[in-house]
Amino acid sequence: MKDNKEQSILPHPAKRERQWITPLKVVYTVLLLTVMLVIIALISLSLGPAKISLKDIFTWLIGYNTIDQTAWMILFKIRLPRILLAGLVGFTLSLGGVVFQALLRNPLAEPFILGISSGAAVGAIIGIFFGLGFTFGVPLLSFMGALFTVLLVMGISSRHGGLESSTLLLTGVIINAFFTAVIMFFIATTSDSRLHSMLFWLYGDLSQSKYVQLSIGLPFILIVSGIIYIFSRHFNLIVGGEESALQMGVEVELLKWISFLGISLIIGIAVSFSGIIGFVGLIVPHLMRMILGSDHRLLIPASSLGGAIFLIAADTLARTIISPSELPVGVITAFLGAPFFIYLLKSRGSQWTRT
Repeated sequence: MKDNKEQSILPHPAKRERQWITPLKVVYTVLLLTVMLVIIALISLSLGPAKISLKDIFTWLIGYNTIDQTAWMILFKIRLPRILLAGLVGFTLSLGGVVFQALLRNPLAEPFILGISSGAAVGAIIGIFFGLGFTFGVPLLSFMGALFTVLLVMGISSRHGGLESSTLLLTGVIINAFFTAVIMFFIATTSDSRLHSMLFWLYGDLSQSKYVQLSIGLPFILIVSGIIYIFSRHFNLIVGGEESALQMGVEVELLKWISFLGISLIIGIAVSFSGIIGFVGLIVPHLMRMILGSDHRLLIPASSLGGAIFLIAADTLARTIISPSELPVGVITAFLGAPFFIYLLKSRGSQWTRT
């Protein structure tokens, strides 16, 4: 008789995949992606309105020649903090995508599914509206908006001590719609130069990057990503079904609370510094899943590093494609993400929705 048990809407990590996912393979993949990340970062460092060749950068790094003051300012006061912030934000968004897709068992879930981006955006828009600076004022209000949204969504979705995935998704959609209306109200009532800042930030803006932002966000992101990786085996079991995961000894509800709160915290931090950057948490996890398989022991670090690589490359394109002007990086990720999103629906949708 045909088994009518509900299957996961995400590809379950196959037994053959689990057999070849060894610590050595994880280390090898992480090292390979790290080398790619360094290469992309160096290429990005050399590109911009002021041409500084890779050869000049390498010879300066090894102490073969000296660098003039202007080039030093461009490299280490303007470009490097922006590259580092892009990598950190991409890392965070992609990690969030992996976690949300596993816990919600929804292939189209990404970090903004819970309305975090819109909540952070409202906080930032209020900061810009009142003329606060991008170093502390706007990011602080943006983070407070994200934190408020997380607590609101999780409070509404919590029933009998547990989190209902369907309620969580619906609440996120409703919160997004409401906060989008609030954002449009502020934009409609603003007519001066602040309007440009608001619109630019809403589509992702890394031009205000500072080293102090990195020092604030990095510790939280490293701690949360480490905790998430500890539970990577548990995510494999949850993808196969919450009931079977419970039978295997996984504290599903506790893991949901820890994961949602942790990821929402670092997403709020990332969005507060970078603005709204979509599709990173959707594109990169699926690409890595296609290449490396669905085992989260490998998928989590690979997707996180892949997100850093992707966003650094996208931001480099955003600031050079119409140089000396630049585009919001969210425009580039949307241009790349929308066709990929359609491709996923057309080519893989039947596999994900099979019951």
